[in-house]
Amino acid sequence: MAETVATCVVAEDEPLLREALVAELTRAWPTLRIVAECEDGADALEALAEHRPDVAFLDIRMPGLTGLEVAQAAAESSPRTQIVFVTAYDQYAIDAFERGAIDYLLKPVAGDRLAATVRRVQSRLGDGRDEALSALLAQLGTALPRAASAPEPLTWLTAGTGRETRLILVDEVAYFRADHKYTTVVTADGEALLRTSIRDLLARLDPQAFKQIHRSTIVNLRAIAGITRDDTGRGTVRLRGRPETLTVSAPFMALFRHM
Repeated sequence: MAETVATCVVAEDEPLLREALVAELTRAWPTLRIVAECEDGADALEALAEHRPDVAFLDIRMPGLTGLEVAQAAAESSPRTQIVFVTAYDQYAIDAFERGAIDYLLKPVAGDRLAATVRRVQSRLGDGRDEALSALLAQLGTALPRAASAPEPLTWLTAGTGRETRLILVDEVAYFRADHKYTTVVTADGEALLRTSIRDLLARLDPQAFKQIHRSTIVNLRAIAGITRDDTGRGTVRLRGRPETLTVSAPFMALFRHM
């Protein structure tokens, strides 16, 4: 029987683990074409919207959006993509996946387990999203517990404004905007510069309070006054205490439907 040809997105924030998974996939499914390798949830969500692959292997815990949030948001932009979750030993997630008969892989990924998963995915190609997956994602939402090794969310930031260094309470931030390797912090009182990338910052923010709405923007949910959607699928965020509006790229709009 001929090998099944399909496209795939792989999302894993650890480069070595991502390389290992891609190598194992190449052996287990030689005709699989990997169209994107992503290092965080935002990359994965945009890749799913752009490529609409047959299958996606999503790490559960990534900076910013979790694999669960990516899968939930991608239901609109890539509804026929088969989802396989990849996780370290996380009993909370594994129990939920087993109850819902959802495909998952444990790190480090074992070749025989991956081969079995590949066979199951191949048998379902073209079937569209399983109702059990949609129901499970709706149930789990963003309730995935923080990993034991995860640092506590930031409370204060040290940012620069000219020659002055400011201490900024994270709750007072309206949004963060990527600025090359740095990040601009915007509050009701003005702007300051953080000497860290937006990706590194994502790993330290409280995911219940801050959401990425664009490749270059993270917004404080408490600072949102309203959201509108245009005919292209993109959104516009109005802020409390700031005159400007923020653009929500189309793949990220789905995140707000489940809040």
